[in-house]
Amino acid sequence: MISHIACVFRTRRELSHIGKMWVALVFGLVMALSATAHAEHNYFIGAGRADITGPAAEVNMMGYANPSQKTAGIHFRLYSRAFVVAYARNASRVVFVSADVAMISQLVKIEVVKQLRVLYGSLYSTENVCLSSIHTHSGPAGFLQYLLYDITSLGFVEESFQAIVAGIVESIKRAHDSLRPGSVFLNEGELLDTNINRSPTAYENNPAVERESYQHNVDKEMVVLKLVAGTQPIGMISWFAVHCTSMNNTNTMISGDNKGYASYLFEKEMNSGRLPGEGDFVAAFAQANEGDVSPNTRGPHCLDTGLPCDANSSTCNGKSELCVASGPGVDMVDSTRIIGERQYVKALALYNTAVRQLTGPVDFRHQSVDMTDVRVITPDGATAKTCLPAMGYSFAAGTTDGPGAFDFSQGTTESNPMWNLIRNFIKKPSVEQQRCQQPKPILLDTGEISFPYAWQPSIVELQLLRVGDLVIAAVPGEFSTMSGRRVMSNITATLRQHGFTNATKTVVAGLSNTYSSYITTFEEYQVQRYEGASTIYGPHTLQAYVQHFHQLALALATNASVEPGPAPPDLHSKQLSFLTPVIYDNPPLGKSFGQVIADASPVYYVNSTVTVTYVSGHPRNNFMTGATFLTVERWLPEQSSWVVDYTDASWETRFEWTRTSSILGHSTITVFWTIPPSAPSGGYRIKHFGFRKSLSGKTYPYSGASSKFVVKADISSHGNAQTPTGRAVDLLLTGLRSLLDCAWLKSAEC
Repeated sequence: MISHIACVFRTRRELSHIGKMWVALVFGLVMALSATAHAEHNYFIGAGRADITGPAAEVNMMGYANPSQKTAGIHFRLYSRAFVVAYARNASRVVFVSADVAMISQLVKIEVVKQLRVLYGSLYSTENVCLSSIHTHSGPAGFLQYLLYDITSLGFVEESFQAIVAGIVESIKRAHDSLRPGSVFLNEGELLDTNINRSPTAYENNPAVERESYQHNVDKEMVVLKLVAGTQPIGMISWFAVHCTSMNNTNTMISGDNKGYASYLFEKEMNSGRLPGEGDFVAAFAQANEGDVSPNTRGPHCLDTGLPCDANSSTCNGKSELCVASGPGVDMVDSTRIIGERQYVKALALYNTAVRQLTGPVDFRHQSVDMTDVRVITPDGATAKTCLPAMGYSFAAGTTDGPGAFDFSQGTTESNPMWNLIRNFIKKPSVEQQRCQQPKPILLDTGEISFPYAWQPSIVELQLLRVGDLVIAAVPGEFSTMSGRRVMSNITATLRQHGFTNATKTVVAGLSNTYSSYITTFEEYQVQRYEGASTIYGPHTLQAYVQHFHQLALALATNASVEPGPAPPDLHSKQLSFLTPVIYDNPPLGKSFGQVIADASPVYYVNSTVTVTYVSGHPRNNFMTGATFLTVERWLPEQSSWVVDYTDASWETRFEWTRTSSILGHSTITVFWTIPPSAPSGGYRIKHFGFRKSLSGKTYPYSGASSKFVVKADISSHGNAQTPTGRAVDLLLTGLRSLLDCAWLKSAEC
């Protein structure tokens, strides 16, 4: 009795606390709406989105460098999301793009700007266009122009490259075409339980006094921009540091991972009643300084024992492949859902309560830098320099999000004679290079190899975009937590010292414009975890970036120009590719394309999964860009017609492609639809669309449809099913409904 009273008291106290929270939230929402309604429109703003999914079969995935991880279907589609902000209709403007890809290729940036120049002249250029990526590890590879990044994809994949370029350009066109007077609001807040540091021993090597300035060893802050035209919301950009590695290296379905799912949820909320990829509102969950930041919040454990891994080497009994981080979900799809949902919920709350309106100029500064020979002044006043690119031993160990193979381990600072012998067969590093990169033991001396073309970049792009008091630092790689903090604090201090307000906010936009692997602090580099081993320009890489961003910030604050720097090379014509094309498709004897070979059952309940298999062509014949390989359609009896409820861009669907005979050209596509509780009861069918390829090389469309089936609410969810009488009534009603359903289905199985 006492425990019951205590429970009631505690429940009432919690309800009171929740009530106060709701009052505060509603008050903040009202204030935000009031501020939005009365805001003066001091910018011209536009937003656009376009499909960049690309080849969904037999193309290596970019991120884990796992040759066996090839696309074999789609979980949900990838998009480019573009935003244009101009100070006046024909005045200075900036473009920010967040793309659902692993990183931005320098060649992609070059080609996008070329196409924009044809469309708009000098309005959009290398200087004012920023391309950033969310860093999903579940998209097609082969779109970078430097050899190292295309090895596992069997070289350059023109299909991946063209799909990304075309989608980014189209998203910018749509943002440009939607330009109208509007306002931009800024908000920020803390998001917990969503990211952890995957290299804490390296982070701990940073100065104690510096670490004590921060509460966490990863950034927990989310920054949100709210774009409103009149009273019409048109867009949102969120910056939050977390790897898109919730989907692990066993996944073969194209996926935007946790950030892609967060965008999906936000756009679903704002584009009510529209299918994914449709609607005017665009929500980007952009990347930040995520270099050492993992979404797998349970942390690394040994697969064989369940015990924690060795802290610095991330091994279990000496093997890195046994040390894997996971969570918070029961599997990788569930973890993607949870981490994505947490970002979405926080961003929506910040968006709804954003009252700080940005005012002031729209501006930018951009410079290309040869990072292989930058003279730096170290914190102790000494001079040093950056190095030619090189990858260390621990690079081959992988991370706890995606371990490597062989006997490599993280934290390696000494070389191995056997691996050195293999390394030297490719290229033995010079004495100067080994000295420059210390204490990194060099595994791949990429900077001293030029055959058949450059293996990693020498020239990278640095860029600052300004919208009022917000400054976006576009960085050409994966900055660790502390690296990003040092860059942001230096930029902010420089701006404030030269006339910017104390409210000035700097964010890092990760993996932008060029990809040059990782950037750690000097102290983290000494530990040689994966991120340090992948800091390609040596131990003073970060300081070189800090110095150059300082100069860009100074120029921005004083309205000074900067030298453009050396132009990055265009290596498109030199690219090698060994990926075999699709030769032809052929259905099995007696079958036809689109024919159902494993049909749906007559009846399903919510939370169950419908599965249908079709004879298919190869998904690379046509990417179905802006379209879909599948639809889940619901019958509307009052209109005697079908309506599309889900596509291959929906979270609830997925399709898996299987090559059943390479010689004969046979393949199948299996469509899965997990029925959500929100699905109305009634009749449904699943359709598949594709293209087949003939021996002549021409492609032809085909389609197929499952049999009709019925979806019902789960009988166990009905309250009256808990009593004998209630169960009897439910069984009777279910039987009657089944008879009606069978009559509608005309099923011989009834």
